[in-house]
This record gives sequence, structure tokens and C-alpha cells, in this order.
Amino acid sequence: MAGIVVAVAQTKGGSGKTTLAAHLAVALSPGRSVAILDIDPQGSLGQWFERRETRLGEGRTGLTFRTASGWGARREARILAREHDLVVVDTPPKSDLEARQALESAALVAIPVQPSAVDLWATRATLELVAGGPATILVLNRVPARAKALDAVAAEIRALGAPLAATTLGNRVAFASGMGVGATAGEVAPGDKADAEVAALAAEILARLPA
Repeated sequence: MAGIVVAVAQTKGGSGKTTLAAHLAVALSPGRSVAILDIDPQGSLGQWFERRETRLGEGRTGLTFRTASGWGARREARILAREHDLVVVDTPPKSDLEARQALESAALVAIPVQPSAVDLWATRATLELVAGGPATILVLNRVPARAKALDAVAAEIRALGAPLAATTLGNRVAFASGMGVGATAGEVAPGDKADAEVAALAAEILARLPA
């Protein structure tokens, strides 16, 4: 049986999309074969994976990595899904062919949203991109410890009509420091709040995937 494709998408750059993709892939990997597919021309997920290989050794990352572009994105996602339990796809921060091709193969699209008006505007465009396609889940990301009017922002996000994850990801140092060395927050700071947040979000994602 084919594996399940989870895409991480947001038309706005700088939303934390790649960080979310890397953390979900690692969090979902225990007991599963997981592949990551980077179709973002910036290649940030690929750079993270190279650092991970350097740190852990080739073949010891716990993940399979591939890259693709254009029409090949959908094909590569489907090939990886035949060989793995889960495929996590990092998409380009724009509404174009590359993103659409990969999203066609996804069972679920996770959309990171920072608590700002600009991110809300971009999220509307992202939801339009996946309209009529895979299921979606919005993830409040990079939330400051003392975010003002966070409840109001969350209410506006819910008004977009897509499910909002109960778990929020804070604006924590462990996320950035982990990415810089090809790791995750939980690997550089086990037991940290960031570690707990990712674990909780991964459990929510799993609960929304097809059985």
C-alpha cells in the first residue's frame, strides 16, 4: 500500500515552512520510514539534510532525501510514497506550478501561520491554492511568548474556514539552533518546550491522516 504524502505550504516566504517540514519529518519517523522532498528552489531543506548527514553520517539520518522541480515534483512524491510510509514535502513560497504539482499528491497540507496580518493575507491565497484538494491544517507558528491579542488572531485564522491545530509553536531559540546543525529542537534541547510542542503537533497530524 502506498504511503501518505504530507505537504507543508505557505505562499508567504519566511513563514517557518522548512523548519516545520524538517521537524515533522523527524517527529513522525520513529517506527516509520519517512522521506523528505524539497521542491523549494531555495533548497533550504536540502541544506539542512546535508548538515544532518555530516553530523550523523551517511545512511544514519533516519530519513530519505530527494529534490524535484516542475512536473517532476508530483512524480517524485508518488515514487517516494510507494517506498515509504510517509513523505513530507517542502513546497515553494508561491502559487505556481511546482507547488500545485506536489500538492496534488498530498493527503494533508500543513500551513504555518505567524500571528500577523500579513501572514493571514498570505494564508488566504494558500487555501485557495489547495481548494477542492487535500485536507488542510493551519499551524500557528513562531508565536512570541507574550503575543498580544493572540486570541483575536486565532479567531481570525479560524474564520478562514480551515482547521486550526490546537498546538502552537513558539518563537524558540531551539528551533533555529537545531536547524543550523541539521537537527531538530528536540535533538539539541531534549525536553525543551519546543520539543514538547513538536511532539504534540506531530500527534495531531497523525490523527488527521488516513488510516
